[in-house]
Amino acid sequence: MADAPTQRCNPVLALCTALALAAAWALPFVRVAPNRLLSGEPVYLADVLQSPRAWLAVALMVVVLFATLQAQRRTAHALVLTAMAAALAGLWLLAGAHAQLVAHTESPLHRTALGAGFWTLASLAWLAALDAVTRLRLGALARLAVLTATALPLLAVLATTGVGQELSIAKEYANHSDVFGAAVLRHLQIVLLSTVPAVGIGVPLAWAMARTPWLRQALFPVLNVIQTIPSIALFGLLMAPLAWAAANAPLLGQMGISGVGLAPAVLALLLYALLPIVRSTLAGLEQVPVAATTAARAMGMAPWQVLWQVELPLALPVLLIGLRTAVVQTTGLAAVTALVGAGGLGQIMFDGLFSAANELVMLGVLPIVLLAVLADALFKALTALLEAPAA
Repeated sequence: MADAPTQRCNPVLALCTALALAAAWALPFVRVAPNRLLSGEPVYLADVLQSPRAWLAVALMVVVLFATLQAQRRTAHALVLTAMAAALAGLWLLAGAHAQLVAHTESPLHRTALGAGFWTLASLAWLAALDAVTRLRLGALARLAVLTATALPLLAVLATTGVGQELSIAKEYANHSDVFGAAVLRHLQIVLLSTVPAVGIGVPLAWAMARTPWLRQALFPVLNVIQTIPSIALFGLLMAPLAWAAANAPLLGQMGISGVGLAPAVLALLLYALLPIVRSTLAGLEQVPVAATTAARAMGMAPWQVLWQVELPLALPVLLIGLRTAVVQTTGLAAVTALVGAGGLGQIMFDGLFSAANELVMLGVLPIVLLAVLADALFKALTALLEAPAA
């Protein structure tokens, strides 16, 4: 008689649980300071769990431990997702409740900043949710929908309750609410102005390289070298030529091109985006069946028609991989463009760095991370949809 299969625990979830227990014990959950410039005194999770919300946190931990033992069942993975969604909202509620307590008992001027323990626990909860979604083996759109639903409890808490308004990061948002929306739009503008022209340049360039071997050998080293140049150095290299061009061509100056601002930022990010776009487009074009292009030419199609109607549709799934890399990379690098006066979320981040306000730094960093994650998830879903009919 064959032995019954051994029920194994989920090692990823077990590791996340162990790390969460260590973080809850060793890392400060929040920090309380008399003003925004001081690091403050650490307050650990054990000190925060003084309200009925503590029972919710304990219950969630029990659910996670149970799901760890039963991690091979789909119901257990769904249970993990539910627990992690509640954990993300619960962590914010606990931190917000303690901030309200500090404001009422100490002083409204006191700042309660989210500590390393909070960020570690939140990150581990999200990693556990990602692992559960992976083990559920869902389709691309279903995976994206489930992950969005995982964040809904936290979003509901932020939108419908006043808990957390006394936290330092919420106060920083209130102080910068008049520029926050404009900074997000500016950040998106920088990303679009960099990646859209990069696609317009990179795709024809890859098409030419696919037909001209010497062009590939000449340009790939140049694109590789550009990737090795630090972003700050590349901004500096572009500032002088652009300033000279604007001074000697009044039309360029009227268009807003100068040595600082949007022009050097967009041009530098465009150069960075070319390599992943060109490489992926070239790889996609090389895997197009020769029979398809031969048949298109036999039908009398011009070269540009063959590219637009035959080669690009067949190469699109591979092209999107490079475009995804370029968009995510550009979303992160766009933060640095604030150093040359381009603005965006990087401006908020650097304002926090220059004033030693950690929560202001996080106010600029978190939206950038969120935008990069959303872009990555959307491109993954789009790639899966394009590949689905061929599966």
